[in-house]
Amino acid sequence: MPTSEVTDSDLLAYLDEMLPVERATQIEAVLRESAGLRKRAALLSRRRDHGAHTVGEIWRRRQLSCPSRETLGSMLLGVAEPDLEEYIQFHIQVVGCRVCLANLLDLKEKQSQGADDSGRPQRYFESSAGLFRSQYPQD
Repeated sequence: MPTSEVTDSDLLAYLDEMLPVERATQIEAVLRESAGLRKRAALLSRRRDHGAHTVGEIWRRRQLSCPSRETLGSMLLGVAEPDLEEYIQFHIQVVGCRVCLANLLDLKEKQSQGADDSGRPQRYFESSAGLFRSQYPQD
C-alpha cells in the first residue's frame, strides 16, 4: 500500500484502534517502512491532543454511531427491529467496529454462561440446606 493512500482520518482511527483489523494491519506495515508517515501520525496525534478536533474525530472518539450494549443485547435476544439489526450487522461487519464486536462477543459469552447457570438457584439451595439443618436441628 502506498503512503499516499493513507489519509489523516486513517491514521487517527489507527491511533484510536478504531479500524478493522485488516486495515489496521495494512497501515501498521506502511508505518514501519515510512518515517514520513510516522512523523505525520505523531503530528496529528499532538495536534489532536492540543484541542484541534474535527467533527469526524469527535464522532469516532465518542463512538456516536455505535449501538449501546442494551441494543446489542436486544439483537442477540431477537427482539430488535429488523432495520436496527441490519444496521448493527453493517456496523460490525462492513465498518469493522472493533469496540462493538468486542461488546457483542462479551454479551454472547454472558448469554451462553447464563444458559449454563440455569440450575444455579437450585444448587445454591441444595448446598445451603445442609447448613440450615446443622444450625437448626429438628426435634
